[in-house]
Amino acid sequence: MNNSILHPAIQEFIIQNTGADLTKLALQKNPFPEVEWISILNQIEARAKAKEKLPTWFAASDIIYPSKVSVEQTSSEKTAFYKASLISGDNLIDLTGGFGVDDYYFSKKFKSVIHCEINEELSPIVAHNFEQLKVENCTFFQGDSIHLLEKENKKFDWIYIDPSRRNDAKGKVFMLKDCLPNVPELLDFYFEKSDSILIKTAPLLDISAGLSELKNVKNIHIIALENEVKELLFEIHKNYSGEITLKTANILKDRTEVFEFILGEETFPIYDLPQKYLYEPNAAIMKSGGFDEVSAFFKIDKLHKHSHLYTSDNLIDFPGRKFEIQKVISYNKNEMKNEILNKQANITTRNFPETVENIRKKWKIKNGGNLYCFFTTDVKDNKIVLICTKII
Repeated sequence: MNNSILHPAIQEFIIQNTGADLTKLALQKNPFPEVEWISILNQIEARAKAKEKLPTWFAASDIIYPSKVSVEQTSSEKTAFYKASLISGDNLIDLTGGFGVDDYYFSKKFKSVIHCEINEELSPIVAHNFEQLKVENCTFFQGDSIHLLEKENKKFDWIYIDPSRRNDAKGKVFMLKDCLPNVPELLDFYFEKSDSILIKTAPLLDISAGLSELKNVKNIHIIALENEVKELLFEIHKNYSGEITLKTANILKDRTEVFEFILGEETFPIYDLPQKYLYEPNAAIMKSGGFDEVSAFFKIDKLHKHSHLYTSDNLIDFPGRKFEIQKVISYNKNEMKNEILNKQANITTRNFPETVENIRKKWKIKNGGNLYCFFTTDVKDNKIVLICTKII
C-alpha cells in the first residue's frame, strides 16, 4: 500500500481534480515527483467512479482507492445495504472481501466480521479505509480463505462468498464451478464451518444452472438497481430441503419494488386482449421468470404466453412500468402509415419478430418523446402495436 498518496497536499490535489479530464491531466507535469503520476491519476479516476456508487467512501477523508476496475466490480452501497438487511447474527466471515463494501454494511448487522482477501495489495487498503470509516468490529486476513477456515476452530453464523470467474473461463457458459473459489466443490467443507451460506453471483448466471450446482437452497434473491439486475444471491442452509422462494427487489431512488413467489409452484395465469392499462415487469422480475405468478398474484391478464406484458381495466400498484393504452392497432402497412409513420416514440418489442432498430428504420420513427409503442403478439397470435402514454 502506497501511504505517500495520503500526503495532505496530494489528497487535496486528488479532491480538486475529481471529475477532471484525465487525458488532459495526464499530459501535465507531475507536481508530486515523489509519487508515481499514474498512481495519482488512478486515485482521481477511481474516486470519480465512487461518487455515485460509494458516497460514504467519497465523502470520507484519506480514503485509498484500488484500481478503477475494483471500484467498478464492487457492490454499490445501495445493493450492499439491501443485502445486509437479509441476514444477521453474531459473526460473519467474508471469504472474498474485495473492496469491503458488503462488509461495511454487514458490520452494522453482526457483532464481528472477518474480511478475507487474497490480493495482498487490496487487503491493507481495505483495513486502512475501515479505520477512516470508523468500523471497529472487522478483522482482516490476507491470503487464501481456505487456510483461515482450516485454522479457525469455530463455527460462524454466516459465510459470505462472491466467487469470481477464472480468466480461462471466458466464452464458456457461466457456471459456479468455473469460479474461484469453486463453491460447488467446497460446499461440504463450508458446511463444517457454518450452517448458513450466502453466495453472490453475477446477474448473467442462469438460475437453473445455479440450482443444478448447489444444494440446500432456501431463497434466491434477485437484486436490481434502477431496473438493471446487479446480482443474484443464493441463500443456502445446511440440511435444508423444501420449497425455494424466489425474491426480487428493484431498488429505486424513492422506494424498493419487491415481489416473491415459490419456485415451481403451479400457477394459472389469465389471458386476455389489451384493456385500459398496460404493465411491464421490472428487470428483477424479468430475470426471475415468474411471469405466470405475476398474473396470478396481481389478478391482471397476460397478453400472451410469451409476451410478458399485462393488462387490466383498473390501475394497480405494480412493480415495473405502467402505461395507459391510447390505441391498439394491427401491425400492417395501412395502420402503421396512418398512426406511426414519421412519428417520435419510445419503442419496446416483446415476443415480436422484428428488432427495434428495424422497426425504426422501416417506419422512420424518431427516438424519444411522450409516446411509448409496444410491438407484441396478443392472445390470438396477432401482431399488434400498443400506443401508450407512461404513468409516472
